[in-house]
Amino acid sequence: MEFFVAAVMAFALILPVELPDKTFVATLVLSTRYPPLPVWLGVIVAFGVQCAVAVAVGSLISRLPERPVALVAAALFLAGAIVLFHGARKAGRQRPEESDQSAEYAEQIKTQRTGLRAAAASFVVLFAAEWGDLSQLLTAGLVASGRNPIAVFIGSWLALIVVSGAAVLLGRWLQKRVKLSVIRYVAAGICLVLAVLTTVEALTT
Repeated sequence: MEFFVAAVMAFALILPVELPDKTFVATLVLSTRYPPLPVWLGVIVAFGVQCAVAVAVGSLISRLPERPVALVAAALFLAGAIVLFHGARKAGRQRPEESDQSAEYAEQIKTQRTGLRAAAASFVVLFAAEWGDLSQLLTAGLVASGRNPIAVFIGSWLALIVVSGAAVLLGRWLQKRVKLSVIRYVAAGICLVLAVLTTVEALTT
């Protein structure tokens, strides 16, 4: 049961964090230049590697003294909540920024590719774009706070697979219909709840 809860928790945290993020924009741009299936496969492999790295880092941190690590993880969740709340308040002014990001990724994709070459190019673009991103830090924080590493990996990776699939299949429609501010408020709320729960666990253990 704890395994399932940890996986769902990771999925519920990472999905709204990444849905409006540069991950979505980069995948959307890639899918307009390359065949969608190789793009999606390259992207999800990149996400798998990055989730594995985040889980490994979180596992190493979890071997340190339990209470200080838990409090640091709580601080990380709180920082994520603050960043996302701030982003939600400014969401109405984020559209130009998203256009800038689209142009930036489009600039990196100058040649047409298919098959394995398209998948490899997508892997490189997303791996570089996501390194050290908020979702990676939060994934490491979940593991460091005592959640099952394998469950966190599965939940986080599934969330990123869903986000990238949505970008490939429904990207433009979602950009027009889904309110960025609402998604970020949801993600911020989840981060805040995790910060409180982790702090309580640390102080009562």
